[in-house]
Amino acid sequence: MLSAGLLVGTPSADAQQPTTSGTTTTAPPPTTTTTTTTTPTTPRPSTIPAGVTVGGQVLVGGLSPAEATAEVKAFFARPVTVRLGKVSLRATPQQLGAAAYVGDAVKRARIVAPGANVPLKVAAPRPRIERYVRALARRFDRTPVDSELSLRSGKPFVTKEQPGRRLRQATAVRDLFRSLKTHVREPIVLRTDVLTPQTTRATIGDVIVIRRGVNRLALYDGMKLRRTFGVATGASRYPTPLGKFQIVVKWRNPWWYPPQSDWAKDARPIPPGPGNPLGTRWMGISSPAVGIHGTPDPASIGYSVSHGCIRMRIPEVEWLFNQVDVGTPVYIVR
Repeated sequence: MLSAGLLVGTPSADAQQPTTSGTTTTAPPPTTTTTTTTTPTTPRPSTIPAGVTVGGQVLVGGLSPAEATAEVKAFFARPVTVRLGKVSLRATPQQLGAAAYVGDAVKRARIVAPGANVPLKVAAPRPRIERYVRALARRFDRTPVDSELSLRSGKPFVTKEQPGRRLRQATAVRDLFRSLKTHVREPIVLRTDVLTPQTTRATIGDVIVIRRGVNRLALYDGMKLRRTFGVATGASRYPTPLGKFQIVVKWRNPWWYPPQSDWAKDARPIPPGPGNPLGTRWMGISSPAVGIHGTPDPASIGYSVSHGCIRMRIPEVEWLFNQVDVGTPVYIVR
């Protein structure tokens, strides 16, 4: 039988059961649960993915970063070979001032897909390459050597000319720069320009040789004899000078003017004509008051009777006048 006003209930399922100790009842503290979420990390591989290359040529797949670095450094350090004729020279990239970004290339190689190629960037300053090429030019350039004229045994002798050469510096700089940038180490053939001498055996031209002792004049084309003539040369009191001279002036139908000499102090100028002692042609040489000229006295040819000049028969001196130019060398020997 239930007393009036007393409720009896059944505790709910989520009600906590108190703990009784003597006359005090204490409820336990609520329990707190903390959940931690961790993002998984993929460790960087200790070796470079398979098939990866650097610079298009260095296979670094399967290597450790340290091994790959050593391989790439050795690859870039290969010297560049330059050739000219039989001479070969080698220059390292360091000598040319070039440097490769090896560390950057290896870092990229570790994270690319298998089989990828990683470019190898290069810094190649042109001023350093140009300085190296200038040094090559100092070694290989040659100044052309002109032919030289002299007498040997009384005859003209012309030395053989030597062509020169000049390195094409701009082309060499371009080829070296390209070799460093593209990692191509095929030999570079240096190119040169040929420098032609101004004077050669073929261009030496006419040479006159006068043999005073035998009164002969010979005209040569370089070393080849063209024609010889009988002449008259200076008397012993007025000898024809010895040495090397050249024709400095040519006159047709010249006037004769008395030289400043004792034998001509009372003479007067003689106009062109049959009585002119110079004949019809005058070729003055670089010895004062001396020249090659015609004579109205052909009987004097073959003798030493003049006042220092070289006399020729009029038809022959006219022929010679038409063959030679101002500047033609004239040798007068004993």
